[in-house]
Amino acid sequence: MELKVIDPGTGSGAAAGCASSGCGGKADALAHLPEHIRAKVHNHPCYSEEAHHHYARMHVAVAPACNIQCHYCNRKYDCANESRPGVVSEVLTPNQAVKKVIAVAANIPQMTVLGIAGPGDPLANPGRTLDTFRQLSEKAPDIKLCVSTNGLALPEVVDELCAHNIDHVTITINCVDPDVGVKIYPWIFWKGRRVKGRKGVAILIEQQQKGLEMLVARGVLVKVNSVLIPGVNDEHLKEVSRVVKAKGAFLHNVMPLIAEPEHGTFYGVMGQRGPTHEELQTLQDACAGDMNMMRHCRQCRADAVGMLGEDRGHEFTLEKIETMEIDYAQAMEHRRQVHATIEANREAQRKKSGETFISIASIKRTKKETRPVLMAVATTGGGVINQHFGHAREFLIYEANATDVRFIGVRKVELYCAGGDTCGDAETALAKTIRTLSGCEAVLCSKIGYEPWGQLEAAGITPNGEHALEPIEEAVAALYRELAAAGRLEQPMPAVARMRA
Repeated sequence: MELKVIDPGTGSGAAAGCASSGCGGKADALAHLPEHIRAKVHNHPCYSEEAHHHYARMHVAVAPACNIQCHYCNRKYDCANESRPGVVSEVLTPNQAVKKVIAVAANIPQMTVLGIAGPGDPLANPGRTLDTFRQLSEKAPDIKLCVSTNGLALPEVVDELCAHNIDHVTITINCVDPDVGVKIYPWIFWKGRRVKGRKGVAILIEQQQKGLEMLVARGVLVKVNSVLIPGVNDEHLKEVSRVVKAKGAFLHNVMPLIAEPEHGTFYGVMGQRGPTHEELQTLQDACAGDMNMMRHCRQCRADAVGMLGEDRGHEFTLEKIETMEIDYAQAMEHRRQVHATIEANREAQRKKSGETFISIASIKRTKKETRPVLMAVATTGGGVINQHFGHAREFLIYEANATDVRFIGVRKVELYCAGGDTCGDAETALAKTIRTLSGCEAVLCSKIGYEPWGQLEAAGITPNGEHALEPIEEAVAALYRELAAAGRLEQPMPAVARMRA
């Protein structure tokens, strides 16, 4: 069996679907969708793992109010370096938001998607949210419009959302059983009053499921977000995945709970832990049989700007936007040219991958079977290995085995090196990075310094800079072949890496 790089957005390649490049699900997971629906995904960085290497997104914070209380949420906290849903630096009016979107689209032509995700719930602020969408559908028709919601008010506004050409909606669904939900939601605000406990959760679940069904019936792509809370809904999320898939959801994004005490959430104060990387991957794999899995989520701020994994919001404050003069008709033509170049490069890479099979299965076998290997990748985008190890704020994690390479997820780290091509003695940050890469046996990057090289090797992680500027999946497969040829895969996982895992 041979591996080919597949586009999860279009299903093109030897086998359709997401399996090869890691968006999850079976190879024919997208085949049941009409072509015009699949076409909506190809340049959406949140709905296509492959597209997120090439295209950017932005969120505008126009919705401060919320109609439910979650034990994992605290919208009062803000830090410029914090990437967490609900966090914003400034709440905008619809007019300010539209002006910001146009400024960003003109200056970051790779931006294809505008989403409203908070800092509260967009549909608990329907006037502000819908006014923003109405203006943007008129003034920036080349931008995809998306909304994220807890779903409580969704059924009442589905028709209005569709009227503004919103064809991507995310619903956060953490449970389909009120007995599980009472551990997550203390109350909801429903029909002018606060409804507590199981009764409130039952209303929320009913509204979420009704809204999901209404959106699917209208041809809207629905992504379901679920927060993995160990000991609360971890096992239950398998049932959530089964239910939402049966009702037509397009994608399931199982995210880890963020519950550091300093954020001031109920879970953080009460000591509720988040899942380990291994727990998250295990649950995602368990759900993947029923639903396409999103594994590249960054749990973005409600005012995030730029590629997934970066935030350029500081470049587009209200004060800076006021000084910008933008001809958006001219900007749209430039954006069209940039997008055409991106698609040409994607197609060239796709054809190259199609012509040159990555023959993992041609590895010469011995009496001992080769085993899967986790590898970390440093990249700034473009689908290639192009980042210095010390400059990485996150690593993409891939799993290679004898027949396949698949994307597993993202692990964020502290910046180890803030300088040029050489790094300082940031021992604490480096130690944390190595712990974060637990279970990985190799890290691929464009360059790496002597000091981190030695510490990575001591931790059982092989540094590799020999595949710089190569496509990620091809480089991971190539390194897997090299490890197999050297007999490394006939041996158990290194003791240190196994201990860390």
